[in-house]
Amino acid sequence: MSKDKAMNAVAKNPEFKIGGDLTVCRMGYGAMQLTGPGVWGPPEDEENARAVLRRAVELGVNFIDTADVYGPHDNERIIQQALNPYPSALVIGTKAGLVRAGPATPENPGISMNGSGQHIRNAIEGSLTRLGLDCIDLYQLHRVDPAIPIEDTMEVFRALRDEGKIRHIGLSEVGVDDIKRAQSVVDIATVQNVYNLVTRKHEDVLTCCEQAMIAFIPFWPLHSGRLATSEAVREIAGRTGADNAQVSLAWLLQKSPSIILIPGTSSVEHLEQNMRALDLDLSAAEMGALEQLGGSQLD
Repeated sequence: MSKDKAMNAVAKNPEFKIGGDLTVCRMGYGAMQLTGPGVWGPPEDEENARAVLRRAVELGVNFIDTADVYGPHDNERIIQQALNPYPSALVIGTKAGLVRAGPATPENPGISMNGSGQHIRNAIEGSLTRLGLDCIDLYQLHRVDPAIPIEDTMEVFRALRDEGKIRHIGLSEVGVDDIKRAQSVVDIATVQNVYNLVTRKHEDVLTCCEQAMIAFIPFWPLHSGRLATSEAVREIAGRTGADNAQVSLAWLLQKSPSIILIPGTSSVEHLEQNMRALDLDLSAAEMGALEQLGGSQLD
């Protein structure tokens, strides 16, 4: 086997062990879109939202990402209604550290940061209740609160782990220094940063995660509007019979064996299309063509 083929086989491993012991399919599902406009309130059609979640599990998804501010609270409630009693292999990751005061708009995201111990403790109790769990498999700090040292917040997360309320700890939207500071307090199992074919500013974070056996979870893994302008993506989609989104997701899967994807959608049809990216094998030449886009050419 050639070196390129060997590297591709490793990158295309369909599974990753979060924290070394939670085996998940590398095509997960991000549930944020199962909310109202601006991530505010419940979705218009809650039965459709539950159907999307059930179909994801039927298709082999066993990692679902959510957060207490999605709704807020509605997203976790709908996951519990759709999937509880949960399949034994299902891993649910949720987050705390943000407060949502209203719907997100282009001018105002409607959120603020709160990494205080009291907030995190209140948040974990709410998430446990809404999800119907005694222990959350993956609890992630949604954003680092600039007013509170990350070490202090991680002390709270470590205490919650030691109390049996969470199993593994993750971070979101962090740099390498943040990861190292957090690791000085507690083991970090996942990092969730924006990363896709268009936006690659966190290459150093991805490398750090690979070296430390930390799962790297890109949010916004699709950037469809910009992808449509890329000749390289269109050409590969045409040759392989895939669509632009599937090419983008396949590139991420083959980019690094540490990547777990969580594309979100409120459509069963789109969910099924995204899952087909698991079966798309990009050649070394195709990976190279996409890599040469360099992100900045699409920004």
